[in-house]
Amino acid sequence: MSKLYFILLVVLLPLGLSAQQEHQYTQYMYNKLSYNPAYAGIRGVPTMTAMYRNQWFKMDGAPRSALISMHAPVFTQRVGVGGVLSHHSIGLHRDVQLTATYSYNVLVTDNFSMRVGVSGNLRVLSLNFSEANPLTSYDPSLADKRMNDAFANFGAGIYGTFQERLYFGFSVPRIVQNSIGLNTDPDIMTARESRHFYGTTGGIIPLGKNLNFLPAVLVKYVKNAPIDVDVTLNIEVKEKVTTGVAYRAGGDGQGESLDLLAYWQVNPRWGLGAAYDLTLTNLRSYTGGSFELLVYADLVKRKKGMTNPRFFM
Repeated sequence: MSKLYFILLVVLLPLGLSAQQEHQYTQYMYNKLSYNPAYAGIRGVPTMTAMYRNQWFKMDGAPRSALISMHAPVFTQRVGVGGVLSHHSIGLHRDVQLTATYSYNVLVTDNFSMRVGVSGNLRVLSLNFSEANPLTSYDPSLADKRMNDAFANFGAGIYGTFQERLYFGFSVPRIVQNSIGLNTDPDIMTARESRHFYGTTGGIIPLGKNLNFLPAVLVKYVKNAPIDVDVTLNIEVKEKVTTGVAYRAGGDGQGESLDLLAYWQVNPRWGLGAAYDLTLTNLRSYTGGSFELLVYADLVKRKKGMTNPRFFM
């Protein structure tokens, strides 16, 4: 049965990976720094996010992702810096990234703010053939036990807020299209890093005392691939508990997943989140869903009167 899972993984995963090379998280609204450098420092205090994602958890070799990010204002509230360390694995493949970000608030009024940001990224890709379970007793393609290489890149983005009730952003995390394939023949096309374009928007809509509606949308585009869209609808109660549902378009027909989300603000400085994705693609017959865990924290106490809503994290 494990061999069947491996064959399905090899055959079906490229259908999704052709559209997205970047790591994906259902709780993207708590994780904006990983795809938009302009977000650095916007909280006004040093902030940390840690996330773990286990995708298709019953399938051998399925994607696993983890990251930790930190960002803070420096010198002034208009300047922000941050960093993201992430690890992603799928089958024999490992992807480790370290990203440094810088942002500056170029436009500040009583009701509107616009930040621009840039990032530098170091990425290490590796294949560990010693972990392979070949279908035959000898496979010459596994003669090399491990391959790895490093790539540098940079990105840019913008992030704006209006009346601390609406936010929007646009970013390109990696601009240089590095060659990342193992092929050395110049006459044969090899794999390259594709530019991923991210657009996001969301806001806070009061529904009554201690009750807010928090819609959010993340749009992801890669050349020669369909546009992917995540739509999330959350309800926040007393700024303490947030629950909702999300839908991720894509896949092979009715969408990629239907998702359940929950977040608990344990105290004013830190909170816990979780998400569970119900797979909608043809893989649902062979695997379980996907789940995520989140820890979110302000590392220092926010000053009294600082009104940046939590959802703009």
